[in-house]
Amino acid sequence: MPGVVDLDQARRVSKAIDDDIKREKDLRKKRQKQRRDVKVMLLGQAESGKSTLQKQFQLFHASPTLDRERPSWRPIVYFNAIKAVRTILDELDWDFTTSTNLEDETYIDPSWSLQISRIRHKLLPLITIEDSLASELSGGVTVAGGRSGVFVRAGWQSVVTPTRSWPVADMQAGINSSQGVVATMASRLLVDLQYDIAELWQHPAVKTFLRMRRLRLEESAAFFLDEIHRLAEPDYLPTTDDILHVRLQTLGVTEHSFDINFGGNHYTWILYDVGGSRGQRHAWVPYFDDASAIIFLAPISAFDQYLEEDPRTNRIHDSLQLFTATCSNKLLRNSSMVLMLNKTDILKRKLQSGVMVKKYITSYGERENRYEEVAEYFRVHFLQIHKRKGVQKQELYIHFTSMLDTRATQKIIVDINEAIIKTFLGQSMLVS
Repeated sequence: MPGVVDLDQARRVSKAIDDDIKREKDLRKKRQKQRRDVKVMLLGQAESGKSTLQKQFQLFHASPTLDRERPSWRPIVYFNAIKAVRTILDELDWDFTTSTNLEDETYIDPSWSLQISRIRHKLLPLITIEDSLASELSGGVTVAGGRSGVFVRAGWQSVVTPTRSWPVADMQAGINSSQGVVATMASRLLVDLQYDIAELWQHPAVKTFLRMRRLRLEESAAFFLDEIHRLAEPDYLPTTDDILHVRLQTLGVTEHSFDINFGGNHYTWILYDVGGSRGQRHAWVPYFDDASAIIFLAPISAFDQYLEEDPRTNRIHDSLQLFTATCSNKLLRNSSMVLMLNKTDILKRKLQSGVMVKKYITSYGERENRYEEVAEYFRVHFLQIHKRKGVQKQELYIHFTSMLDTRATQKIIVDINEAIIKTFLGQSMLVS
């Protein structure tokens, strides 16, 4: 009869709905178990190697994305090469004016100054565009203190692609379609002046002052100047080594997501690279709360260097203080901790050239100035901090690394993946 409710039918419908809801809920739980987010933070002072490690993770887990980004790195490589040239010329001006005060008997040819002046005159068009190129690449972003360099916001690669140009540019189609006006000018000048750049780089004055450590360049400068003819090729596209060597300062926090498979389960590996200069470290704390793991990078080659923002503070001392603060943070008590004692290749070169650790780290005392002793000395210092400030049950994984050694770094990444995910699984009570 119309209007009479069939209770049995209603119950069957209700049960069917409940069953559908239960199946959907069970399916959702199953998916959550199969795919979990593992949040990893890269910490360390500026120039510790965080961004290079991020590129290595990208190369390992998502190499096609790095291939798509290659054109966007081209003008940044140009900037690094130009900055190296300008730095050499500026430093040589200072060295020539103070060369009479040298303590050793190194010969300084009186004609060198005139020869360098001649090369400088030829290279003037190139070095005068450095600031304009930095401004174009930074899109108008500046930092306090007037520090020079290229400063970009997170996600700049998605803005700068073969089909979308740098902020200032409205370029023609073709190989330079991802470059701005100044970047295109820089590429043409590199073509025209490549032999003058090579002459400067091979000049005995440069070699002499580099050997005497009166000429200090950024760590990647030699790499790009050695490759100047390749960089100047009209169809130049940055290699993976080029991208790993570039110096680029990212402001704020950059997030990178990778899908990885471990033991038949899928995980979303979310990597956070945060600014390491003192002025940006306050941005770290909001990301600590649910971090699955911390990868802390300490450049142990920096024992003879000081902070750019505080020339009185030795970079090793700053790194130890930063590691102390990280280990002491209660928000990180459940996070895995990986310590990378980085830039071992540079440390070896410095020690082989005769740079004495005790001159800069007085507590090193009369220990042998050899790599094995120096590396172990720093390892013990960081390990003691973790034992004193860290959580007793938290295991510390320590690796000696050189981020530019792709094969070795990729192996370490595999080990890190395994250690962090096993800890993550234990915390999630998915394993006994």
